[in-house]
Amino acid sequence: MRRPLGAPGRLILAAAALAVLLPLTGGCGLIGTGRTPADVPDQMTVTSPDFGQGLSGSEFSCRGPGKHPVIYWSGAPRGTKAFALVMDDSAAPITPYIYWIVYDIGPQSSDIPSGHLPPGAGQAANSKGTVGYGPPCPTNRGHEYRFTVYALSRRLQLQARSSAKTAWSAIAAYAIARGRLTAVIDP
Repeated sequence: MRRPLGAPGRLILAAAALAVLLPLTGGCGLIGTGRTPADVPDQMTVTSPDFGQGLSGSEFSCRGPGKHPVIYWSGAPRGTKAFALVMDDSAAPITPYIYWIVYDIGPQSSDIPSGHLPPGAGQAANSKGTVGYGPPCPTNRGHEYRFTVYALSRRLQLQARSSAKTAWSAIAAYAIARGRLTAVIDP
């Protein structure tokens, strides 16, 4: 026969359930902060010459050379001390699935050029657990990926090889504006 839980037992059970569920509630929000992308003003413009009309071949996927696309941005507000870029897939079975996080991009920068990062920029781990650009492997044509550039009120100064959650949470804490490019990367 099962005995009913007393108040201390229910409290422990509730705390355990919260500890399990809390990390899952990050969804496509800014993990661990209580903030979502909707809380950050969407006032910047993000573009890329590599995505003509929003479409791309496989050169940025795992079936190509695995290089990252060129990303440009403009429209940062006054007070911007750094930028960060997050590439994710909001339609992945585990959302958000993060392919790339670049942070501490200097306020004078307006792009991430092909083949290298702006001086002083760092990269965090992606959802795969590797640091740097993790090229996606889409299984269907027309799969969309988001490149979101955040203007930050300060540099993040994260430790090398910081986790995606640590980096994303720090970005959320200091984001003052954002812009997004949604692009299709085909298999």
